Amino acid sequence: MSDGSDNNPDGFNLSQLTQTGAGKVRMPFVTRMRNYFLTGLIIAAPLGITAYLTWSFVNWVDEWVKPFIPVRYLPETYLPFPIPGVGLIVAIFFLIFLGAATANLFGRTLIGYGEMMLGRMPLVRTIYRGLKQIFETVLSNTGSSFQKVCLVEYPRKGIWALAFISTDTRGEIAARAPDGTKMVSVFLPTTPNPTSGFLLFVPESDVIVLEMSVEEAAKLVISAGLVVPPTPEEKVDAIEDAPTHGKRPARDKPAKIREPSA
Repeated sequence: MSDGSDNNPDGFNLSQLTQTGAGKVRMPFVTRMRNYFLTGLIIAAPLGITAYLTWSFVNWVDEWVKPFIPVRYLPETYLPFPIPGVGLIVAIFFLIFLGAATANLFGRTLIGYGEMMLGRMPLVRTIYRGLKQIFETVLSNTGSSFQKVCLVEYPRKGIWALAFISTDTRGEIAARAPDGTKMVSVFLPTTPNPTSGFLLFVPESDVIVLEMSVEEAAKLVISAGLVVPPTPEEKVDAIEDAPTHGKRPARDKPAKIREPSA
């Protein structure tokens, strides 16, 4: 099995940074301190950034929601310290209540009148309809969006780019495809920010479906190719090498992948 050094330009990984013992040449003190520092950074940085983003989101929601909550209902009114997340909890319950209210005839009628009023406002209706369509599409297709990773030739023949298969192309684009070619809609992300990219409509025959997960592909894009996921064969070998405690792991057969055409 590969130890991952081929995919690391610096020639080390987390396990190698702190590996010492028999059979290893004793490293200089400065090199050991450098490796320990990098190991600590690899462990602490993702945790710290995740905690910071989560804390910032909670405080952002609190700043929006708390002004609408009566002061007598705020915990800090009775406690000597504020409790973060109260606004987020109230916002979650409000959204649940709003969704439940629209499930009956009265709620649907009220929402219908509200949308009719917005539909008569020249600028507001364009923004509202666009945002509503985006949210409906994303949330209704959460279980099926970006479930496959693929390779497409972009920006020209012979150069391959990593992309996410969104759905089969529908509507006028599919109807006007030359010779009735079946098209698929793919999202081609940019590096290192995968939230921006390009929407491409590609013939299904020109798409190479990969076995890596969406999360693995996102890591590959964000790291600019430094974090390379293992191949299907390496995953199977890792499962077979893992302790089974008397149980034999099931070996999944890797799906056939179409080779790029010459």
